[in-house]
Amino acid sequence: MPGKHPYSERYFEDYTAGEIVEFGDESVDEARIVNFAREYDPQAFHIDPVAAARSPFGGLVASGWQTAALMMRMMVDHFVSSHSLGSPGIDELRFLAPVRPGDRLRCRLTVLSTSPSKTKADRGSITQKVEVLNQAGVAVLSCIGRGFYRRRPETPKS
Repeated sequence: MPGKHPYSERYFEDYTAGEIVEFGDESVDEARIVNFAREYDPQAFHIDPVAAARSPFGGLVASGWQTAALMMRMMVDHFVSSHSLGSPGIDELRFLAPVRPGDRLRCRLTVLSTSPSKTKADRGSITQKVEVLNQAGVAVLSCIGRGFYRRRPETPKS
Protein backbone atom coordinates (compact mmCIF):
# COMPACT_ATOMS: atom_id res chain seq x y z
CA MET A 1 0.00 0.00 0.00
CA PRO A 2 1.64 3.24 -1.11
CA GLY A 3 1.28 6.20 1.20
CA LYS A 4 0.73 6.26 4.93
CA HIS A 5 -3.03 5.61 4.94
CA PRO A 6 -4.81 2.34 4.12
CA TYR A 7 -7.06 2.65 1.07
CA SER A 8 -10.18 2.23 3.18
CA GLU A 9 -9.33 5.45 5.05
CA ARG A 10 -7.88 7.59 2.28
CA TYR A 11 -9.03 11.11 1.56
CA PHE A 12 -8.60 12.88 -1.78
CA GLU A 13 -5.19 14.23 -0.74
CA ASP A 14 -3.83 10.71 -0.17
CA TYR A 15 -3.97 9.76 -3.88
CA THR A 16 -1.05 10.60 -6.16
CA ALA A 17 -0.95 10.77 -9.94
CA GLY A 18 1.22 7.93 -11.23
CA GLU A 19 0.42 5.62 -8.31
CA ILE A 20 -0.15 2.01 -9.43
CA VAL A 21 -1.75 -0.65 -7.27
CA GLU A 22 -2.79 -4.25 -7.93
CA PHE A 23 -5.50 -5.97 -5.93
CA GLY A 24 -8.19 -8.61 -5.93
CA ASP A 25 -8.53 -12.27 -6.72
CA GLU A 26 -11.79 -13.46 -8.25
CA SER A 27 -12.34 -16.99 -9.58
CA VAL A 28 -14.65 -17.47 -12.52
CA ASP A 29 -16.14 -20.91 -13.05
CA GLU A 30 -18.71 -22.21 -15.51
CA ALA A 31 -21.62 -22.02 -13.06
CA ARG A 32 -20.84 -18.40 -12.20
CA ILE A 33 -20.64 -17.46 -15.89
CA VAL A 34 -23.89 -19.20 -16.79
CA ASN A 35 -25.82 -17.90 -13.75
CA PHE A 36 -24.85 -14.28 -14.43
CA ALA A 37 -25.58 -14.59 -18.14
CA ARG A 38 -28.97 -16.22 -17.66
CA GLU A 39 -30.01 -13.20 -15.63
CA TYR A 40 -28.29 -10.33 -17.47
CA ASP A 41 -26.79 -11.35 -20.85
CA PRO A 42 -28.38 -14.57 -22.12
CA GLN A 43 -26.42 -14.96 -25.34
CA ALA A 44 -25.65 -18.57 -26.38
CA PHE A 45 -21.87 -18.26 -25.93
CA HIS A 46 -22.46 -17.26 -22.28
CA ILE A 47 -25.10 -19.84 -21.30
CA ASP A 48 -24.76 -22.92 -23.54
CA PRO A 49 -21.42 -24.75 -23.67
CA VAL A 50 -22.41 -26.67 -26.84
CA ALA A 51 -23.45 -23.55 -28.74
CA ALA A 52 -20.43 -21.70 -27.34
CA ALA A 53 -18.11 -24.37 -28.80
CA ARG A 54 -19.48 -23.49 -32.27
CA SER A 55 -19.14 -19.73 -31.68
CA PRO A 56 -16.14 -17.59 -32.68
CA PHE A 57 -14.97 -17.97 -29.05
CA GLY A 58 -14.70 -21.77 -29.35
CA GLY A 59 -16.14 -22.24 -25.88
CA LEU A 60 -18.05 -20.67 -23.03
CA VAL A 61 -17.03 -17.10 -22.12
CA ALA A 62 -18.16 -14.67 -19.45
CA SER A 63 -20.18 -11.62 -20.36
CA GLY A 64 -18.08 -8.47 -20.49
CA TRP A 65 -20.66 -6.96 -18.13
CA GLN A 66 -19.91 -9.71 -15.62
CA THR A 67 -16.22 -8.87 -15.88
CA ALA A 68 -17.05 -5.20 -15.27
CA ALA A 69 -19.18 -6.15 -12.24
CA LEU A 70 -16.33 -8.28 -10.85
CA MET A 71 -13.97 -5.32 -11.37
CA MET A 72 -16.29 -3.08 -9.37
CA ARG A 73 -16.51 -5.62 -6.56
CA MET A 74 -12.72 -5.89 -6.35
CA MET A 75 -12.43 -2.09 -6.34
CA VAL A 76 -14.91 -1.73 -3.48
CA ASP A 77 -13.25 -4.53 -1.50
CA HIS A 78 -9.67 -3.34 -1.98
CA PHE A 79 -9.42 0.25 -3.22
CA VAL A 80 -12.46 2.50 -2.81
CA SER A 81 -12.28 4.52 0.37
CA SER A 82 -15.02 5.12 2.92
CA HIS A 83 -14.59 8.76 1.82
CA SER A 84 -15.82 8.00 -1.71
CA LEU A 85 -18.60 10.26 -2.93
CA GLY A 86 -19.48 8.24 -6.02
CA SER A 87 -18.57 8.58 -9.68
CA PRO A 88 -19.85 10.50 -12.69
CA GLY A 89 -19.12 7.49 -14.90
CA ILE A 90 -16.66 5.43 -16.88
CA ASP A 91 -15.08 6.21 -20.24
CA GLU A 92 -13.32 3.99 -22.73
CA LEU A 93 -14.67 0.69 -21.41
CA ARG A 94 -13.11 -2.08 -23.49
CA PHE A 95 -13.57 -5.84 -23.42
CA LEU A 96 -10.10 -6.90 -24.58
CA ALA A 97 -10.03 -10.69 -24.26
CA PRO A 98 -12.51 -13.39 -23.28
CA VAL A 99 -12.84 -14.56 -19.71
CA ARG A 100 -13.22 -18.32 -19.58
CA PRO A 101 -14.16 -20.86 -16.91
CA GLY A 102 -11.19 -21.39 -14.61
CA ASP A 103 -9.80 -17.87 -15.01
CA ARG A 104 -8.66 -15.90 -11.95
CA LEU A 105 -8.96 -12.13 -12.20
CA ARG A 106 -7.26 -9.23 -10.47
CA CYS A 107 -7.11 -5.47 -11.05
CA ARG A 108 -4.29 -3.08 -11.82
CA LEU A 109 -5.27 0.53 -11.18
CA THR A 110 -3.23 3.56 -12.20
CA VAL A 111 -4.10 6.98 -10.81
CA LEU A 112 -3.90 9.22 -13.88
CA SER A 113 -4.71 12.56 -12.26
CA THR A 114 -6.19 14.26 -9.21
CA SER A 115 -8.06 17.53 -9.26
CA PRO A 116 -9.62 19.51 -6.41
CA SER A 117 -13.17 20.62 -7.16
CA LYS A 118 -13.47 24.21 -8.32
CA THR A 119 -17.03 24.50 -6.98
CA LYS A 120 -17.11 22.27 -3.87
CA ALA A 121 -14.23 22.79 -1.46
CA ASP A 122 -14.95 19.57 0.43
CA ARG A 123 -14.02 17.23 -2.45
CA GLY A 124 -11.79 16.40 -5.38
CA SER A 125 -11.83 13.99 -8.28
CA ILE A 126 -9.46 11.17 -9.13
CA THR A 127 -9.16 9.88 -12.68
CA GLN A 128 -7.90 6.32 -12.92
CA LYS A 129 -7.26 3.64 -15.48
CA VAL A 130 -8.33 0.17 -14.39
CA GLU A 131 -7.24 -3.01 -16.10
CA VAL A 132 -8.63 -6.43 -15.21
CA LEU A 133 -5.95 -9.08 -15.68
CA ASN A 134 -6.30 -12.84 -15.87
CA GLN A 135 -3.95 -15.35 -14.24
CA ALA A 136 -1.54 -15.07 -17.21
CA GLY A 137 -1.35 -11.28 -16.83
CA VAL A 138 -3.43 -10.69 -19.97
CA ALA A 139 -5.67 -7.62 -19.78
CA VAL A 140 -9.26 -8.76 -20.36
CA LEU A 141 -10.93 -5.39 -19.65
CA SER A 142 -9.79 -1.80 -19.39
CA CYS A 143 -11.54 1.45 -18.61
CA ILE A 144 -10.90 4.98 -17.50
CA GLY A 145 -13.10 6.30 -14.73
CA ARG A 146 -13.41 9.15 -12.33
CA GLY A 147 -14.33 9.12 -8.67
CA PHE A 148 -15.14 11.86 -6.21
CA TYR A 149 -13.53 11.76 -2.76
CA ARG A 150 -13.87 13.90 0.35
CA ARG A 151 -11.01 16.21 1.16
CA ARG A 152 -9.36 15.86 4.55
CA PRO A 153 -11.08 18.13 7.08
CA GLU A 154 -8.92 20.95 8.32
CA THR A 155 -7.78 20.52 11.87
CA PRO A 156 -8.34 23.52 14.16
CA LYS A 157 -5.18 25.47 14.87
CA SER A 158 -4.31 25.79 18.52
